[in-house]
Amino acid sequence: MRNSSNTKVLGKAGEDAAAAFYAQKGFSVVERNFRTRFGEIDIILEKGDTLVFAEVKALPNGDADLLAAELGPRKRRKIVETAKYFLKNHRQYSNKIIRFDAVAVGLPGFESVHLIENAFSEN
Repeated sequence: MRNSSNTKVLGKAGEDAAAAFYAQKGFSVVERNFRTRFGEIDIILEKGDTLVFAEVKALPNGDADLLAAELGPRKRRKIVETAKYFLKNHRQYSNKIIRFDAVAVGLPGFESVHLIENAFSEN
């Protein structure tokens, strides 16, 4: 059984690491933990003409299969619907190129922050 307090601390640390990773690549954070009735997006970032919706998974005891399972079709749909809601209510980003990334933090056998650009799309 997961300890919810430890999970939250681990999740926040993972999001902090992912945000710092993106900052090193020149991205700025637009919003963190954007929530709607559809779901949540961990980090929304911007750089030039690109807007990134990033799902962060802290998986210190995981593997690539667990990462794939964590980003199943239902989770991806929720992220896409939440992104659509964000864009509908933040028209200043309507001309941006949209990208959905997955970021695995602490995944054994990978770099400490493992970025999967364009991890999925709306379809």
